[in-house]
Amino acid sequence: MQEPLINFNSRATTMRTTDKIRPIRTEDDYEKALKELEPIFDADNNTPEGERAELLSILIEAYEDKYYPMPSEDDPIDFLKKRMEALKLTTTDLGNIIGYKTRASEILNRKRKMTLPMIRKIHTHLHIPMDILAREYSLAT
Repeated sequence: MQEPLINFNSRATTMRTTDKIRPIRTEDDYEKALKELEPIFDADNNTPEGERAELLSILIEAYEDKYYPMPSEDDPIDFLKKRMEALKLTTTDLGNIIGYKTRASEILNRKRKMTLPMIRKIHTHLHIPMDILAREYSLAT
């Protein structure tokens, strides 16, 4: 059995063994940590839930920095291409994500704009911030 990164005992509240925080090493671990963080995200810092949220946030951020580095480009298409390259995804993979294989090529070649449903799907699957995906960009002439 793997040892936890943090044995979480806080003040008068002792967390159960099943509630121990563990390192995030896989995509499955990452998804579980995100789900665990969601209901306690806004907890007061001076509570066990707030401390747990802070620790989970640190682990999640470290995982994202390693596996989902954020390019600095302002252009959403360049950003999308770099993320796809980092994840070794193809145009076909993008097509499967957005639901339109032919549209993926048109988007990457700047012949068509992304729709809001496409932006949402890309955000969900590739963890690209919505504000970056929703930025204006020029089409090829």
